[in-house]
Amino acid sequence: MSTTYERDAERVAQLVGYGVLEEPPRRDLVALVEVAALVAGVPMATINLITATEQHQVATVGFDASVCRREDSMCDLTLAAGHPVVVPDARTDPRFHDNPFVTGVIGQVRFYASHPLVTPDGIAIGTLCVFDEEPRSLDQSQERALAGLADRVVDLLELELRTRRLHASIAALRRTHHELARSNEDLAAFAGRLSHDLRNPLGAVSMSLRLLDHQIDEGAGPDQLHWLTERAASGVRRMEAMIEDLLVYARLGGELRREDVDLAALLAEVQEDLADALAGAVVSVGPLPTVTGDPVQLAAVLQNLLANAAKFTRDGRPARIEVGADRTADGWRVLVVDHGPGIPEQDRERVFEPMVRAHTRIPGQGIGLATVRRVVQAHGGRAGLEETPGGGATAWVELPG
Repeated sequence: MSTTYERDAERVAQLVGYGVLEEPPRRDLVALVEVAALVAGVPMATINLITATEQHQVATVGFDASVCRREDSMCDLTLAAGHPVVVPDARTDPRFHDNPFVTGVIGQVRFYASHPLVTPDGIAIGTLCVFDEEPRSLDQSQERALAGLADRVVDLLELELRTRRLHASIAALRRTHHELARSNEDLAAFAGRLSHDLRNPLGAVSMSLRLLDHQIDEGAGPDQLHWLTERAASGVRRMEAMIEDLLVYARLGGELRREDVDLAALLAEVQEDLADALAGAVVSVGPLPTVTGDPVQLAAVLQNLLANAAKFTRDGRPARIEVGADRTADGWRVLVVDHGPGIPEQDRERVFEPMVRAHTRIPGQGIGLATVRRVVQAHGGRAGLEETPGGGATAWVELPG
């Protein structure tokens, strides 16, 4: 059996969903209480919704709506009874004769009738109440009509709730449609770039195999044949590297493991892994925060940013890289600064797309920054590029926490 606390919690949750407690009186609900007053032949009627502590008159006729304490409410008894309550003269009813709505403290109710408002989930959220300052009674047809009107009150609340949910679903579907259209456009562009980039090593493999076949027919020696097989193998390795990068990109940014991640310790591990790529580079590291995220995927972010910074140098000079972090209103902004050739402003957004490179002379598949953004967005953050003062590129990622 549900406790009073559980019933109150269920009722309040239902009322919050209906969204009528803090809103101006709805015209459709006011129209229903006007009909209720006419049916009962009384001057006053109201829809009372009851929370854990208060009674809210959300639509009234014949008097101004107000909010009162639940213990002062006459309709609270109807919720407890679970059935309609009709009182010809409240002064003579022991349940109500001391109630402030009867004694004159709040009102001078004599005739009182209320019908519970029960949701489709079986939760009584309040009442449809009619009353008068003069004693009177209702016949059976009036009571049936008031019961029907109480059901219509709930129907209107449900209709408005379902309408809001429908609008929200339609808005979500529109967002999904737009996102799907954008995703399809990105996929088409991605497929085009992938086809183009795979065609080059595939062409090298194909040419090498044709030359190999020709050289065999010509009786070429082992050295010539070895050169051609090595050339074909090199093309295969390039395609393998490209496909592996694509698989890594597809895996990262999916399901996350959430834990505290010390970015300083993580960066130290990444620097060890990139010892060859960072050979000769000067890396300066400032204080880095602890954030909440997936350590494996955040390591991929730091690895890609650091490896990129090491590749982009000027005139063959050693790479100079600074790593640091700034506090933001919502978390942290981590910066990886290089002093290389930089990235033109018009390309700074484009290079976050898969298979896009700003500098084709520098080796790579154009997957690194796309991976960075994918992972950071999965963490609820953002990633971008700015110009380094004095020249170069500053990559930044913003992470919540």
